[in-house]
Amino acid sequence: MTTAPATDPAIKVADYFSDHPRAMTMVAARELEMPEADVLRHLPGDRVSELSAERFTDMMDRLADYEKVHVIVSNAATTVEAFGQFGGFSTMGPFFNVQTKTLDMHIRHEQIAAVFAVEKPGHLDGVPTLSIQFYDRTGSSAFKVFLTFGQQVPSDECRARWTAFREEFALAGD
Repeated sequence: MTTAPATDPAIKVADYFSDHPRAMTMVAARELEMPEADVLRHLPGDRVSELSAERFTDMMDRLADYEKVHVIVSNAATTVEAFGQFGGFSTMGPFFNVQTKTLDMHIRHEQIAAVFAVEKPGHLDGVPTLSIQFYDRTGSSAFKVFLTFGQQVPSDECRARWTAFREEFALAGD
């Protein structure tokens, strides 16, 4: 006798990551046919915390404290990765601009509807990654900021800063 596939999103996500612990959340979202933000909402609480998207500007200011981060912007056709430092902030029209020697981004910040602090095994080597991930109103990734990107375990200092960020911007009541 076969068991019917789970219909509860939390069970679907748990089952998926039980079978594929290092999977990228964007791949899980595609295979589970759900928005990536919903995949994150259903990861175990020790791996992800939802943050207050209304505090976008404050988060960007805090991210500028990091000397170098790994930024990933991905859509259905292309993924762009950049290494740099946030700063040089300005706003013009619908854009929150990031303009430094190493990053040039024009973010439609009013479209950011969800932000998460995420810890998960890297998809290449299984080494833990620490990130802050921003999602639009459809639940699609807007951009992801990796403080660590596998290859070596996050330093105690990096983990402490990520934890402080997560706690500072946690949704009220979390």
